[in-house]
Amino acid sequence: MNKQMMNREELILKWLDNNLTEKELEAFKSLEDYDELVALNRGLQAFKADDYNTEQELEKVMQVVKTRKKTSVNLLKPLLRIAAILAICFCVYYYTTTLNTTVATEFAQKTTIELPDASKVSLNAKSVLVYNKSDWKDHREVELQGEAFFKVAKGSSFKVNTAAGYVTVYGTQFNVKQRDNYFEVICYEGLVGVTYNSHETKLKPGDSFLIIDGKTIAKEKENLSGPSWLNNASSFTSVPYKMVVEEFERQYNVNITLLGIDSSQRFTGSFTHDNIDVALKSITLPLHVTYSKTDNSITLKRE
Repeated sequence: MNKQMMNREELILKWLDNNLTEKELEAFKSLEDYDELVALNRGLQAFKADDYNTEQELEKVMQVVKTRKKTSVNLLKPLLRIAAILAICFCVYYYTTTLNTTVATEFAQKTTIELPDASKVSLNAKSVLVYNKSDWKDHREVELQGEAFFKVAKGSSFKVNTAAGYVTVYGTQFNVKQRDNYFEVICYEGLVGVTYNSHETKLKPGDSFLIIDGKTIAKEKENLSGPSWLNNASSFTSVPYKMVVEEFERQYNVNITLLGIDSSQRFTGSFTHDNIDVALKSITLPLHVTYSKTDNSITLKRE
């Protein structure tokens, strides 16, 4: 038994024996269960025998105190269990109502999803879209990595965040593509506001906003009603060849090696997503490039 417990029991023993000094009495009164000890002792007085045994009385008092404490602990356990259950329920509620929904596509995969307000988003290959269902009514906002085509239902402000910049719209159709060193927004319907480097550019139907390697690229008016990739084709206008190759890899889940080819040269053309041999010819013949294919590895070589 430790020294603190010995001092406490000695104080109780002397108190039962009416043998406390003034200093010890003050120490006894400062015990946290002083009132309980006094009440217990009063209750035991009626049951005292003529021959009062101090040691036995101390044992009785200590036993009752231990029993009281045990009862308190037993009563506390259900309360702690209830508190734990409530805490778990709160955590589950908080987790499920604040957890973001993530939709991701793999190589050679596309998908279309419907947002809580009936807005629709088509994701191109190797893209990620993140949004929060519980907060959607007040904040129509998504995070995008890759490329997606949006058909936004009318309502409050709709915002698309990317690593390069963000797009704000009010009921419209538009395409956003954000890859390494490439950021493009094309408006097909309505009005789009593109914020890049803290500067906003408004786009009307047919207008485009394009940044390649940090430089603004001017584009002609868009005449199509939607991006070509929705119809399983990728189209390019004066785009660095390396970006054409990267898109090819995403659509066909292959690895391409360039030999003797300047990857920064500009390419204008397109390739289909449903026939790899036809697609390879589409991106090699215009540049007089040959190709060889082994499983998922393709080598492009300058003739």
